[in-house]
Amino acid sequence: MPRTATATSRTASKSPAKAPSRSTSRKAAKTVLDMLADDHKKVQKMFRQFEKMRDDMAAKQELVEKCCAELTVHAQLEEELFYPALRDSIKQVDLLLEAQVEHDSAKQLIEELSSMRPDDELYDAKFTVLGEYVKHHIEEEEKQIFPKAKRAGLDLEAMAEEAQERKLEMQEEMGIAPEQKTRTRASARRSIH
Repeated sequence: MPRTATATSRTASKSPAKAPSRSTSRKAAKTVLDMLADDHKKVQKMFRQFEKMRDDMAAKQELVEKCCAELTVHAQLEEELFYPALRDSIKQVDLLLEAQVEHDSAKQLIEELSSMRPDDELYDAKFTVLGEYVKHHIEEEEKQIFPKAKRAGLDLEAMAEEAQERKLEMQEEMGIAPEQKTRTRASARRSIH
């Protein structure tokens, strides 16, 4: 299984960056919320693709491995960078605690999937349930946490730059190609089994 997040990151101890006033030309820059929402769309698409798959076990396994790797990186980014900054900037930390529990549930299913094969009886069911958990988590995050992050006064653009840098590091550590559209040589070589 890909390495899981630990709450002790070199960035978790940093105090959150407050947003300086920005010119209107800079408003179009990508924020960490845009980056996280892009990740959400990407994995939701993978879950929809999985629903249409039938007997191609190799394709199923490849998709599950890729999705689980994306989810692992995404959760770790949130736990290392996004949630710690928010914790210091919003009053409703219960939302972040719930998000952490949701991450923990997803990590458990990812770990279980990593020790299974696509022809195992519960493989499809576990990945489907993971998709349901992730969908619920995304809805809460985008409807409740993201708006609070926008109002918190954090420098979401600078956080996006830091998150993108960290994301590339984690992808390299895990041996996955960043932002790939097709099957990579790395995924063909490695298996989570």
